[in-house]
Amino acid sequence: MKLDLTAIITYLGTADYIALAVVALWGAFCVVMVLRRIHRVRFANEQLQEEFLTRVEEGILRNDFESVARFCEEDPRALSQLTRLAIVHRRLGLSRLRTLLAERFQRDVLSDLEYRLSWIYTVIKSAPMLGLFGTVLGMMGAFAKLSGGEKVDPTKLADDISLALVTTAIGLAIAIPLVLCTASVSIQIKKLEDYVSSGLNRVLDVLRTAGIKQEITPVPPVGPAVGSGAPRTPAERTFRKE
Repeated sequence: MKLDLTAIITYLGTADYIALAVVALWGAFCVVMVLRRIHRVRFANEQLQEEFLTRVEEGILRNDFESVARFCEEDPRALSQLTRLAIVHRRLGLSRLRTLLAERFQRDVLSDLEYRLSWIYTVIKSAPMLGLFGTVLGMMGAFAKLSGGEKVDPTKLADDISLALVTTAIGLAIAIPLVLCTASVSIQIKKLEDYVSSGLNRVLDVLRTAGIKQEITPVPPVGPAVGSGAPRTPAERTFRKE
């Protein structure tokens, strides 16, 4: 029975190391994907966003809505796509348009980022738990050898103690950097929200200046009905996810 228990602990210890490696890689992958996504949908700096908004304002004030929509169509950044959406649905009125843009930004951008962040938080919680599991396994192996009543080889006992300490250290080494990364990612997401919010306020202000009314004006539905199976229009394909 003692040999069987030792073998089981050895197998579980190996599995614990593999699980820690997988968790570490997955956490790093999620961090990279979140940062790539933020970089893809946000202007790099305020100057670039200012240049974009200036060109959009000039087109709207000329009532050249089609050229503004074409200008925004190929730009995957959130503000560009939301601006295009605002142009296409400008007949809705400012109040309903503002609600539409907020819902689309939350659904197509923030929800995706929050989903990826939730995986990072899962890794942060699970890595120390896997390390603790390795600690328990190592201590079980050490006590199993000591309880045999025979003279124990110190090198074999050291293997179990090493498993107990190393897995704990690996778990913490995975979790601590990810905690710092999530803090940085949260700051980046906050900046993204601030950039998009200020940009959309300017777009809506210039639409109001161009004569878009505050009240809601009924318009026919855009594109096919849900469930019809027909392809969606470009206006409905707001954001392109990786």
